[in-house]
Amino acid sequence: MVKEKLIRKQPYKGKLAIVCGGSSGIGKATAKLLVQLGGSVCIVARTIDMLKKAVDEIKSLKVEEEQIVEFISCDTSNLEQVNQLFNEFFNKHRVPDYLFNYVGISYPQYTEKFEFKDLKFHMDTNYYGQLIPIITILPHFLKRKSGHIVNMSSVAGFIGVMGYAGYTPTKFAIVGLSEVLRNEYKAYNIKVSVIFPPDTDTHGLHEEARTRPEELNIISERAGLLQPEEVAEKILKDVLKGKFYILPGSAKFLWRMKRLFPKLVFWVSDGDLKKARKKLGKEL
Repeated sequence: MVKEKLIRKQPYKGKLAIVCGGSSGIGKATAKLLVQLGGSVCIVARTIDMLKKAVDEIKSLKVEEEQIVEFISCDTSNLEQVNQLFNEFFNKHRVPDYLFNYVGISYPQYTEKFEFKDLKFHMDTNYYGQLIPIITILPHFLKRKSGHIVNMSSVAGFIGVMGYAGYTPTKFAIVGLSEVLRNEYKAYNIKVSVIFPPDTDTHGLHEEARTRPEELNIISERAGLLQPEEVAEKILKDVLKGKFYILPGSAKFLWRMKRLFPKLVFWVSDGDLKKARKKLGKEL
């Protein structure tokens, strides 16, 4: 019902967004809803087949013929690729109003089993894969004195849980980066938002499950699961409101608990791990 009201209002009419990580999951759901709300989008990812399929889906939702729906195939952790292809897009169309950064991966494992290259891959993808689009588009936002950067963190961006030594530090880093950008560029009318979704039913989550430690699988069983469309709607509504922290589903409650009662959160997470190890016969 809320979505139908949003669609009727067309709040993104005349706006253009680049959606990095837009070929699947929350990114694709955001791009689809943006177009339904009157906006134009360019989705960015590496796999051309997935991009083409996503663009066909998104185009079918256009409400006006002049809406732009395009894609860029590149690795957003590659500065040269992003700089060249993004600027070609800007020259062909214009500088977008929004940059949505959804690029990210997660391959959980016991910390002692990670190789350094695994940890580096997480940082290259999840942190630099968002930072590079930002530093590419930022000079254009500064020149125009407007723009909105939307970065993807996670509940794991404020709560550290076993198994996520590769993933969680990257999400904490995204929060720190977002806070710096918010402070540094507020005077230039450049807005920043950072998203903290809980577990969401995406391809990435199913991929993650393949490498999760057994304890983490048990701990995750009681967590709620959102759909990408639910998260996308919350994001686009809060972006319109100019919110900095975007907290879908249970994330709002968990964020408040961690801020106000950190010792309680540690006690619960430690207890969950102890119960999981007991269930698996791995009591220490």
